[in-house]
Formats: sequence, C-alpha cells, structure tokens
Amino acid sequence: MANPLKALGDINKLRKQAKQMQDELSAETIRVEEGDIVVEITGAQEIKTFSVQGISSDEAVRVLNQAIKKSQELAAKKLQSMTGGLGGMLGGN
Repeated sequence: MANPLKALGDINKLRKQAKQMQDELSAETIRVEEGDIVVEITGAQEIKTFSVQGISSDEAVRVLNQAIKKSQELAAKKLQSMTGGLGGMLGGN
C-alpha cells in the first residue's frame, strides 16, 4: 500500500515549485504593439497596459483581467475534473 504521507510531501513540493514559477512569471512583462494598439501583460497573464490610439482605460484593463481570471478558473476546474482532484493522487476514489 502506498504511503499517503509521501504523496502529501510530493504535493507540497509541487505547490512550492508552482509558486516559485508563478512569482518568476509575474516579474516578466511582454509588450505587443500592432498598429495603434499596445498591450503589456505579465507572464502570469495580468494585463498592465492596454491602449488604442494612445488612449488607455483603467476600466478596460480591469475588465480584461477579470475575463482572463475567469478563463483561468474554468481551465483549473476542467483540469481538476480530469485528474480527479487530490483523491486520485492519494489513492482514493
């Protein structure tokens, strides 16, 4: 029988690695300019700047970030349903 405590240690290690990667991605900024449109987004998928013809909108940035967050939550939910959550990792289900 597999040791469930070892699985918890592995999960904790993976969680720390994911947090480190997220911190590193947050520090990166990607800038894309096409015509009169400029977008700056972090590697963690948070929009910092959005402008069209030199006009920026804090409200547009807020709404775009909200849409990105919702899409990330949907993807996480789908991934969790595919993997069976923690129960599958700990030998449950």
